[in-house]
Amino acid sequence: MTDPKEVSSFSMERKECEKCGAVWLNGQHMWTGTGQKGNELDLAGLVCNNISKEDPDYNKCINSSRGQIGGQTWDYRRGYVDGQLDAALKKSQNPDNSI
Repeated sequence: MTDPKEVSSFSMERKECEKCGAVWLNGQHMWTGTGQKGNELDLAGLVCNNISKEDPDYNKCINSSRGQIGGQTWDYRRGYVDGQLDAALKKSQNPDNSI
């Protein structure tokens, strides 16, 4: 009789985009820098939608959300950082209101 601990149906599917190196594990996008679960629409806004159609590797992008509008973009992140810097500057200029 076979010990059930010796048999497993575990499998792992890994896909990597040839264009940008983005990784999907079992269909879930994972951020390569952090290992956190990713969002394909954010990946599209930050990377995939910025690839020029004239780029010879344009069709190597495997993100199914490429071309969709939404998710985070560099403009969004720049606005967030600018807002945080403005708030920190105001706080440093008026330390009495730091609470």
